[in-house]
Amino acid sequence: MPLPGKRHLPAALALGGIAIVHATIGNAGSVQAQATYEIEPREPEYLYDRTCGYCHGHNVAPIIRGRNLPPVLIRTMVRTGIGAMPAFKPTEITDVELEALAQWISESEADPEEHGR
Repeated sequence: MPLPGKRHLPAALALGGIAIVHATIGNAGSVQAQATYEIEPREPEYLYDRTCGYCHGHNVAPIIRGRNLPPVLIRTMVRTGIGAMPAFKPTEITDVELEALAQWISESEADPEEHGR
């Protein structure tokens, strides 16, 4: 239900159609947005291939598969970033997805196709 004195602008967030943004423009003209997820979480393998694997395993960032890294370390690195690695927001990788991704990376075997540091 619209709030008095505000205009509502629904828009799709440009993250592969995974989120819907509900934006409002207040009296001062500022935009406030809140993402809500309407789909099932993406699989860890998909997230790794599309997000992590872009750098990790391709001579850009350290190899992370097959190292038995603790899931808490992976989650922390993903949310805070370090060095050239950006921090990923919950609107990019949800907490549920991150939990599954961290566990998957922690338990994964080394991939002989990956190379790098």
